Amino acid sequence: MSETNRDELPDLTGLIKAYDVRGTVPDQLNAEVARAIGAAFAEVVVLPEVTAGQPARVVIGNDMRPSGPELVGAFAEGLAGRGVDVIRIGLCSTDGLYFASGKLGIPGAMFTASHNPAEYNGIKLCRAGARPVGQDSGLSDVRDLAARYLGEGVPAAVSEPGTVTEQDMLADYAAFLRGLVDLSGIRPLKVVVDAGNGMGGYTAPAVLGTGAGLPELPLEVVPLYFELDGTFPNHEANPLEPKNLVDLQKAVVEHGADIGLAFDGDADRCFVVDENGDPVSPSAITALVGLREIAKEQAAGRSNPTIIHNLITSQVVPDLVSAAGATPVRTRVGHSFIKAQMAQSQAVFGGEHSAHYYFRDFFFADTGMLAALHVLAALGGQPHPLSALAEQYQPYVASGEINSRVEDVAAARARVIQAYVTEQGAGPVTTDELDGLTVSHWDGHPQWWFNLRASNTEPLLRLNVEAADEDIMEKVRDDVLALVRQEN
Repeated sequence: MSETNRDELPDLTGLIKAYDVRGTVPDQLNAEVARAIGAAFAEVVVLPEVTAGQPARVVIGNDMRPSGPELVGAFAEGLAGRGVDVIRIGLCSTDGLYFASGKLGIPGAMFTASHNPAEYNGIKLCRAGARPVGQDSGLSDVRDLAARYLGEGVPAAVSEPGTVTEQDMLADYAAFLRGLVDLSGIRPLKVVVDAGNGMGGYTAPAVLGTGAGLPELPLEVVPLYFELDGTFPNHEANPLEPKNLVDLQKAVVEHGADIGLAFDGDADRCFVVDENGDPVSPSAITALVGLREIAKEQAAGRSNPTIIHNLITSQVVPDLVSAAGATPVRTRVGHSFIKAQMAQSQAVFGGEHSAHYYFRDFFFADTGMLAALHVLAALGGQPHPLSALAEQYQPYVASGEINSRVEDVAAARARVIQAYVTEQGAGPVTTDELDGLTVSHWDGHPQWWFNLRASNTEPLLRLNVEAADEDIMEKVRDDVLALVRQEN
């Protein structure tokens, strides 16, 4: 390759971000770009970790987006040209790819843009054992080398290129999850599942039904939008937005179901609604699943397990985790921080407000389907409806995340600090800056806390408030928003 000035190379910073690759097809992400990223991934991540005498291998999967197969093919060509063998597992959820990486013990690449609109696609990269590849763990080097390959040409293939083979791992994935949570003895449950035309429509029949040849469970599954369609004709596959839960909520009530489950586009996140169609907060699910994992650890003689939660999950999570004799560990918002802390702490479980749930027994990776199995086991293992079961995990009132677009983020933040910290206008508080500004009055009366975080990409401030009752939550929320949105 000839030497090219760095300023003349393609700029991939808008495509290859801090934690994954994501952009529009074909202007940002196309076969040529995918081929260069594949070759760069081989050189930066795959080949340096190969054990002497062992073949270099990578497993690749893709979601239902129409652009997936072509991009996977080009990416595989880039890998094979550097001498890496490729195993293509075809259609899968993101946690299905993590499973394949963990089971096979090799790096992986998942082609998905999660809940983004149809014109997007992307790649989630991992090292062997589903360990994440992020900006500080190789992704920035992959980006720089891929840009060089695009500017100067991908090197000629090595003398012994890698092979490309296909393997179906859906049945193994389903059996693995079933082996972690036993549903065979629960009471019969009617479950509405909204796949949003995403990969949940592929994995739910295998895990919850008999689609992968596993025994029938005491579940009656009512499918919503199981047809794989990357154009998302019914609603966005993003259950974090309340409007995208409406169909599920209606269906649960109409069918007299016990529970509703909604998956995002690549089915690595799971949202839950109760028999009344009311959402169960991801914090409540974190508490419920966390307590089940704690009990399992303690029954096995392993005392004081660790549970991870990010700093905007409900106070109920550390409260209940501590009361159960385990250690809660608070982290920044973002899956890379959760995954790093999970591995560092050897935590048994971790949860986020965004409905990502991480399990030590699933290679420290996130899987919405395993969280769903835990909820079904908890619901079906006792006689009460989900609303009554969830109530004990939702004792406080939260605002949800509220975004404010502001001209001067620093000035808005300073006004909040002046009012709450410097002047202590609401009484003595504790503060920290683990991720943005957290102000807490939880040790006083009335009980409340809020977190104010700046967006990394836009002039936005994100506010989360929680309090012991609704009146206090609304007062704190409105007072902070008034300061944030105050005209200069």
